[in-house]
Amino acid sequence: MSHFLLIESRDPFETNDVEFCYDLAARLVRQGDQVTVFLVENGVLPARGGARSEPLSALATAGVEVLADDFSLRERGIAADRLAVGVTSAPLDIVVDRLASGSRTIWH
Repeated sequence: MSHFLLIESRDPFETNDVEFCYDLAARLVRQGDQVTVFLVENGVLPARGGARSEPLSALATAGVEVLADDFSLRERGIAADRLAVGVTSAPLDIVVDRLASGSRTIWH
């Protein structure tokens, strides 16, 4: 089993290619890999419950760890208690830790 870290910085309200990251995460989990999707910058916008958050909740239900950068959330006025089901606020330190531990990483 491989460990993957997919970092999504793009806003799905502006571009449709964000689905690439979500689809890749789902495929990797289905083949038995451990996957974390880390939302950063404008990538946190769909983390609000209801605002195109269904794909993130579906990923979490499928076994993907879905994290949203706490700084990016605060910058955009999104409270941690308003996050979609399955999305957790986390510090950017998680990315550094995962990189150091050898996770295969894609920043989109």
